[in-house]
Amino acid sequence: MADIKTRDAVKGTIKTIDKAAVASERMKSAYSKIKDKAEQGYYAEEGSATEYAADKVSAASERITNEGVHQFNKQGQKAVKTTKDNIVKAKDKLSDFKQKRAAKAAEKRMSGNSVQTYRSTVSHSADKAVKGANQAEKTITQTARSGKKTIKTAAKGTVKTTQKSVKTAQATSKAAIKTAEHTAKATQAAAKASVKAAQRAAQAARVTARAAIAAVKAAVKATAAAVKAIIAGTKALIAAIAAGGWIAVVVILVICLIGMLIGSVFGIFFAGEDSGSGMTMQTVVQEINTEYDSRLDEVKNENAYDVLEMSGSRAVWKEVLAVYSVKTTTDPDNPQEVATMDDNKKQLLTDIFWEMNEISSRTESKTETVITETDDGHGNIVQTETTQTRTYLYITVSHKTAEEMADQYGFDDEQRQMLSELLADENNSLWSQVLYGISVGDGEIVTVALSQVGNIGGQPYWSWYGFNSRVEWCACFVSWCANECGYIENGVIPKFAGCIQGSEWFMERGQWQDGSFTPETGHIIFFDWEGDGLTDHVGIVERVENGTVYTVEGNSGDACRQNSYAVGSSVIYGYGIPAY
Repeated sequence: MADIKTRDAVKGTIKTIDKAAVASERMKSAYSKIKDKAEQGYYAEEGSATEYAADKVSAASERITNEGVHQFNKQGQKAVKTTKDNIVKAKDKLSDFKQKRAAKAAEKRMSGNSVQTYRSTVSHSADKAVKGANQAEKTITQTARSGKKTIKTAAKGTVKTTQKSVKTAQATSKAAIKTAEHTAKATQAAAKASVKAAQRAAQAARVTARAAIAAVKAAVKATAAAVKAIIAGTKALIAAIAAGGWIAVVVILVICLIGMLIGSVFGIFFAGEDSGSGMTMQTVVQEINTEYDSRLDEVKNENAYDVLEMSGSRAVWKEVLAVYSVKTTTDPDNPQEVATMDDNKKQLLTDIFWEMNEISSRTESKTETVITETDDGHGNIVQTETTQTRTYLYITVSHKTAEEMADQYGFDDEQRQMLSELLADENNSLWSQVLYGISVGDGEIVTVALSQVGNIGGQPYWSWYGFNSRVEWCACFVSWCANECGYIENGVIPKFAGCIQGSEWFMERGQWQDGSFTPETGHIIFFDWEGDGLTDHVGIVERVENGTVYTVEGNSGDACRQNSYAVGSSVIYGYGIPAY
């Protein structure tokens, strides 16, 4: 190689420079500096291109490693969040009838995309790290070739460090892939469990639906029976107005409205007809009344007594039925319509009746002085005082009101409102029709009388009349019923406490018929038990059917009772015919 001449600015001479020596000297200096840098660390101050390259390789290696870890952590967190979101979505869709389809879609997404996404992301990070490491290795190799063996050795050390970092990153990436696979498998298992749960829920829903359909069918069947009874009662109306088309539409609307009412608490007002069970509300009420009377007789028969004293009163039937209607139609466990009657509903009504009524009794022995009057045979009355011990039987009937039953059953505000509407005075005629088959007119006094059946002792009637203690109260009862209807004020029926007084009032006005007469509902019936031409007892005619007179009487065995007699019976004295 030719010598290079330079001009010495100071001395003005030209010197020859040995290029090889200069290069050797520079390499020694670089080796020394690289050695110092290796001892001080890769991030010492850079003083040469070699040092800069070494520092860059070290920084690139660390950056690549950190970037790989960061990318893995970032993708792992994203995978966890995605998994959580998918599980929440799967749970939300369980309530929908399309759970199965949604769960399968979730399963596909989990099985196909999740692992693939994680594998692709982490693998991409690992590839990126390897690529950077290879690039660094090339740079080190090129630098080492321009230097000597010392630089090459240092570069190889750096390459090894970088390769170690790359291997670590690759191992970490593989672990991330495995973790992602486990996460995906767990998600798939959760999705499968969700699908199974959805299938079980769907099966349970189908069972519930079948039960609901069966219940609806039963309700429809009962309602249909009630509708048949209603239709039977409206045939005459339809026949009368069939000629008018628009009127027929009105009739249809009315029937539909009635159908709606049947399913409500007001369905009780349609319970007067037989829906095919052989029972009506009237027959069931009569059976319960008979059971009530039988229990009273049992108390009397089971106790030996000399004197019987009865007191109290039974619950009014319309209140019993109102409570029955509200409780039965709004029962949260087994709601039923009350327009029809069957054995099950009969038992429900009977149970409510006895929850509202109670019969109690007690006996007490008393020692009393008794005065006996006798005739001495000479027309003189002789009084004899004797001491006697007598046994008193006290029977008391107590009852609960509709309001008290509402408290007992825990009725809410809506149920109490229904109860109040059923018991409104404007519905009295409807109750009369349901209970007694009486609508309007002469039957009003019968309705009032029947509502008192079951009262014992007669206290409200004789005290209303003005007596301070008990008297024979059959006439007081008839007068009380008449007053409730406004008949005494209007002069239709007199206020009387003695049977003879009452019969004479009708006779004087020409409103009288003898015992052979066939009476009608609302007539006042007088009895002569001894056949001596003097009336001893009085009651109200309920109805007449097939040669039998049915009555409601006060003070019949010291109670309000329903009785019956053959038309023309010898005990019937005659009838007062009120001018209603």
